[in-house]
Amino acid sequence: MQRILIAEVKQETATFNPALTLYDDFRIYRGTEIVEKYRGTSTELSGAFDVFDERGGIVVVPTVAADSVSGGYIEAAGLDRLLGEMIDAVRTNADVEGAYICLHGAMAGENEPDPEGRLLAAIREALGDVPIVASLDLHAVLTNRMIESADILVPYHTYPHIDHDETGQRAARCLLKLLDGQAKPATVRVPLPMLVRGDELITATGRFGEAIKMCQALEADDRGLAAGVLIGNAFTDAPALQSNVLVTSDNAAGWAADEASRVARFMWKNRELFQAELTSLTESIEIARATNGLTVFSDAADATASGASGDSNVILKALLGPESTGTALVPIVDAPAVERAFDAGVGRTVDVSLGGTRDAGRFQPLPVTARVKSLHDGVFQYENGTTGNAGRVAVLVVDRVTVMVTERSVYVVGRKVFESHGLDPRDFDVVVVKSPNGFRTWYEEIATRIVPVDVPGSTSANLKSLPFEHCVRPIFPLDEYVEPGFELEES
Repeated sequence: MQRILIAEVKQETATFNPALTLYDDFRIYRGTEIVEKYRGTSTELSGAFDVFDERGGIVVVPTVAADSVSGGYIEAAGLDRLLGEMIDAVRTNADVEGAYICLHGAMAGENEPDPEGRLLAAIREALGDVPIVASLDLHAVLTNRMIESADILVPYHTYPHIDHDETGQRAARCLLKLLDGQAKPATVRVPLPMLVRGDELITATGRFGEAIKMCQALEADDRGLAAGVLIGNAFTDAPALQSNVLVTSDNAAGWAADEASRVARFMWKNRELFQAELTSLTESIEIARATNGLTVFSDAADATASGASGDSNVILKALLGPESTGTALVPIVDAPAVERAFDAGVGRTVDVSLGGTRDAGRFQPLPVTARVKSLHDGVFQYENGTTGNAGRVAVLVVDRVTVMVTERSVYVVGRKVFESHGLDPRDFDVVVVKSPNGFRTWYEEIATRIVPVDVPGSTSANLKSLPFEHCVRPIFPLDEYVEPGFELEES
């Protein structure tokens, strides 16, 4: 029997969001609870469990699995506590033949720009010379410490991310190859000084998908183990922030270097395409008025899926204005407003301010008079089968706009976050989602129009509007003259 240690820690940090992420914001499972909670879900851990089950002769040794909704810097003491607990659990269970570590890759603490690298280095120290494979979101901010501490890093291949299971399966198969002595991993990384956004990143339809197909072909080659393009999370302003091509081969470093450079040249050649086209708020309202059917507004600038505060009221204010005439469904994070609604009760009218409670530097509270339509405990299931916790939730009606107000930040990507609180997006003329593109998986089949709205926020796709201080420089598109560190033409 082979014993495989399992651990997970995931959070995507937006450093421009002033609201800190706290230890209590993480959902934490320990020991066998991890297997119970994740088996049968659409997650990396579930995918890995399936591969281990199919193989047989595997004993899973679960330690700690922690994840949080995307948010601001992780508070220093909370991050130290979380990583300390994980490392202690690994040390306690160090009698294993290998390890699978499920990561996001774009975490950042107040005083720690590379939490995942720190964790992997500690796991390597605790386990010694056993195979360690980690999976990563393709928005990971890749660091040298991450590469040095793991034998293989396996990134997602889809955006929006719909290959969680498959990524876990790919990682598990890589680990089994190492355990069987069937591979000698050699990793090549090609840095790309570029930050990317926009619809061309949608892998099913955009140019980025062509780069991913190149990587999938490398994995299918007998010499390939794992390959991907890590575009980084543009809002994790850390010293390592940039894009990277990553290829791990089976003892074929020269081949991997050539192929990684080929993918890098493709990405760099198309860099101008990897920028978002946004629509002004005024024009967005006009489009919605002229649309017969559902219009989805993508508020990527305040995307809780990307780590923003979720308390922007800019679009809400416009939807309440005279230029907007249809019904609308809007989410917002505002704990004080929820408290007022619960004090008033269902059916009552309450004077309340909405927004501006978390990112007060960008958003000012908006006074409204609202009817309390319904109240909820805020516990629900996302589309992938995992549990979300919005804290208490109040559904308020302000004129023709219905506002789902949550105490805590949640992913407003799929439809279940609304449906679980008695709201069907199909019943409205406009729905606001807090996601740049991930929502498309759930909304394209019901939306007549999708509009990426240009409004302020800590995760704005207008990258030049954000105060970068720490990322790699010079870097496209922030700087005018940027040269890559590789040959641009085939030799």
